[in-house]
Amino acid sequence: MYIIIIVTITIIEAMKELLCSSCDHPTSDMGYLSVRQEFPNISLGTVYRNLNLLADLGDAIKITSPNGGVHFDGRTAPHYHFYCNKCGKVLDLDLEELKCINDAAGKNFDGVIESHSMMFYGTCKDCMKKN
Repeated sequence: MYIIIIVTITIIEAMKELLCSSCDHPTSDMGYLSVRQEFPNISLGTVYRNLNLLADLGDAIKITSPNGGVHFDGRTAPHYHFYCNKCGKVLDLDLEELKCINDAAGKNFDGVIESHSMMFYGTCKDCMKKN
């Protein structure tokens, strides 16, 4: 019983470290390939469940990309993302939070706007170099 709990906590900590140390917003598959180096017997399902648990706990953000994939981000403070239409990468976009969008949206909405998320689309620098 204790061994299972310790291993689960260790796996969750390894996944949190992966998310906080990567800039590429890994998918479950990418997380699996990375965490499997430390935990060779881990399953993709375990990685998937733990990434979703981190998102449910507020320790990660789930980002659904236009191709249907789900990426995970360890940076939970409000920020924006960029999606590369060519390679499918999801990257952080360094842009000051646009709080005025909440106010503008709230003017035409019968309720309270508390936050927003925004995705920008285009071609990343790596794909531009390839062309």
